[in-house]
Formats: sequence, C-alpha cells, structure tokens
Amino acid sequence: MKLELADLQQLADVAVAAALEAGQAIAASRPEQIEHKDAGDSPSSQVVTEVDRRAEGILVRHLTPTLEPFDLALLTEETEDDRARLVADHFWCVDPLDGTLPFVEGLAGYAVSIALVARDGTPLIGVVHDPVTGTTFAALRGGGATRDGLPWSPDRSGRSDALALMSDRSFRARDDHDDVLAAVTAMAADLGLAVEEVPTPAGAVMIALEVLERAPACFFKFPKLSGGGSLWDFAATACIFDEVGAVATDIHGDPLDLNRDDSTFMNHRGVLFATDDQVAAGVRSMFSRRAR
Repeated sequence: MKLELADLQQLADVAVAAALEAGQAIAASRPEQIEHKDAGDSPSSQVVTEVDRRAEGILVRHLTPTLEPFDLALLTEETEDDRARLVADHFWCVDPLDGTLPFVEGLAGYAVSIALVARDGTPLIGVVHDPVTGTTFAALRGGGATRDGLPWSPDRSGRSDALALMSDRSFRARDDHDDVLAAVTAMAADLGLAVEEVPTPAGAVMIALEVLERAPACFFKFPKLSGGGSLWDFAATACIFDEVGAVATDIHGDPLDLNRDDSTFMNHRGVLFATDDQVAAGVRSMFSRRAR
C-alpha cells in the first residue's frame, strides 16, 4: 500500500498521541521490579521493568487500530519479532522505554521512541517523547520536523570550535577507548576542531537528539560481531535527522539497515549520527584507517 503525505501525517498524529500517553505513564512511575533479559551484550540492553511493559501496552493499544487499514506490521522491543515486518510494505518500530538503565537509576536520558519504517528500511515517521522534560520531537519524510508541534530545526548559528563526541557507557567501556579517542582527536584537528568527549548515561535515542543540540557533534558505534543497538534504537531519530539535514547512516556512509532480515541488531554495519557531512566524512575516514 502506498502511503501519501496525508497518510503519514495521520499516522504521525496517532504516534504522537501514543507517545504522550506512554510518556506520562512513565513520568508518573518508578520501577518496582527490575528484570534481566537475554538481549545484547551490555547492561543497558539487558534491563527491563514492568514500566517498559506497561508503556508498550499503551503504545500497542494506540497503534493496533492502524495496522489493518494501512496494512502495517508492528515490531516492539518487548515482544518477540513475528517477522511480519519483512512482508508488510511498512511497519511500526517501537521502543516503549529507550534508556531503561538511566530510568532505573533515576537519571535523565530515557525516551519513548516510535518510527514507521518502509520494507526497504527507509524511515518515514519518527516520534520521540522525553518524559523528563515533556518534550516531543516528530518528523515525517518530506514533511519536516517539529518540536512540541511547532516547526523545528536545530540552531547551528552558535557552532562550537570543539567537536562534541557523545560517549555512552559502551564507548567508555571499550578496551581501546583511549586509542579511539586519540583517533577522533586527530580527525577533528584536520577539521580545525578540538574534541570534547561528552560522557552520558542516556540511551541511544536521547543521545542522538543531543547530537543535534551540540553542533558540531557525533555519536557512533563501530561494527562488531554480536550485540549492539537494535532497529528500534535508531529508526525514529534517523527520520528526524533526515528531515533536519543532519547525517544518520551506517559507519560506511550507507543508509541504516532498518529492516535487517536476519536480526534486529544493528551491530553488523555500525551506526553514525553526525550534525553535518564534514564531521560524518571525518568519522568514516577515521574508521577506514583503523580498519585496515
């Protein structure tokens, strides 16, 4: 089924309403039970609470009525992948609570994330709600981006003279952290920039949005054999980045594989979010040199 811009707007409105309700429920909750699941290879991906599942139930209740009329499939983090996403023309890609670990720790950096993705992996809708601030970001392909319902594009007029390298828990835990940081520092110097490593406890969704607020900035994950973030960690923000003219690709500069047929993990080709093409090209070049 072909979706016109009016269809995407209608579906985006549903996703925003769903994200707001789920976000309000999350904001009013504290986890009572913390469980661990077999997912990924880091504590961030292995923690789940009853709040995650409650938020997912809210999102599913909102999104399910759209499935049949628009011939959509549904992929959510806390429900087993039924692989209908590989058959349907489009599918919802949902993370009810990205950043469960900071949520459990009582730290900011968690979000509700909803994307609509075409079967070829193109992100068509991206909605992110931050329960801490109550802020909602939304974008639809060809329709621009909004922040709390108003047209939005990040302000890049006050660009820093330092490249903000967003540093999540897994980056800081790398055995070669210092070597990678040195390589980024050398790359940035070629662009006439210093480097500021910005440690954050946040999940991937909120980290990506922080990249947009810190131009010039980047957040990346090198390819690896197992684990890594999943489709729902990057799909919504990829759409937002596309619509504001920023960069969301794999580490080689190709489109993110947001409907991978053999896994929901994104580790196979890495991930790169950057404020502009120059920074993205520098990161790709730096990775290529290290991979030789």
